[in-house]
Amino acid sequence: MRFLKNSLMFLGFLFVVSTLIFAVQQGLEPPESPAASGPATDPELRVSPTYQISAIAIPDDLNFAGEPVPQDDPEVLERIDREFLVNTYWQSNALLLMKRSHQYFPVIEPILAKNGIPDDFKYLAVAESGLQNVVSPAGATGFWQIMKATGKEYGLEINENVDERYHLEKSTEVACRYLKKYKEKYGSWTLAAAAYNAGTGAIDRFMSVQQAGGYYDLLLGQETGRYLFRILAIKEILSNPDKYGFMMEEEHLYKNVPTFQVEVDTPVANFAEFATQYGINYKILKRHNPWLREPHLNNASRKVYQLDIPMKGYYRVGP
Repeated sequence: MRFLKNSLMFLGFLFVVSTLIFAVQQGLEPPESPAASGPATDPELRVSPTYQISAIAIPDDLNFAGEPVPQDDPEVLERIDREFLVNTYWQSNALLLMKRSHQYFPVIEPILAKNGIPDDFKYLAVAESGLQNVVSPAGATGFWQIMKATGKEYGLEINENVDERYHLEKSTEVACRYLKKYKEKYGSWTLAAAAYNAGTGAIDRFMSVQQAGGYYDLLLGQETGRYLFRILAIKEILSNPDKYGFMMEEEHLYKNVPTFQVEVDTPVANFAEFATQYGINYKILKRHNPWLREPHLNNASRKVYQLDIPMKGYYRVGP
């Protein structure tokens, strides 16, 4: 029986091979597998006729914080083009930035306005962190990527229990103070943005060695050299998503959950138990108060903290 079975398998194999050889001799192609079937494609290119990759038409009136971009300079134009291409065709990242901006820009915008900082600087936060509470290899933290020493210098509480670099409102206030100081020092918002990224020491050295006084005239390090151009691309794409092929409905955007504030002026032994008093869990409490860094609060000084608690009915909380 085993011999017969093996013989049948061998004959079947010979049949398949002979069929394929015949197809090749006749100039035919083997039938397409079901998995390969799909939209009609160009038989030469094997690409859907609706799929197109094109150069980006860059607006000729780009500006940052009202300061025009010298787009007649070919070197500047190449750098702009690079960032438009990278940020347009990195579609998944652009979509996430659009979703997050809808959630967080309403928090950032009024703080910038109150402090006299141009609205365009909200895109600096996007370039710095992608609107996430990330930590850089150097230790810069939060949406605005604030270093520990800088945060403490500007009055943020940073210790094992609490790190207010993760507090969006307070860290935005600190970023505004920083940017105003840089604007006063350099006289332009473009250089203020560059100094925010590279630090004043680096910008001062570049300006001194190169004897140049404007962002677009300086040869900077790779990150800072791309920095403002990336901000410009992000600003344009997020402001005009349809123009760059991004289809986004209101229902697809991330939204802020309404909250109310609870004052805490005592130590908290267990934030997981604390959260249950308001019908939420520890994960949700941390989502709205990421500046709480441990599951407890020492608070020996009896400082008053404001915790954001989400309104009922927005989260599913299991048993």
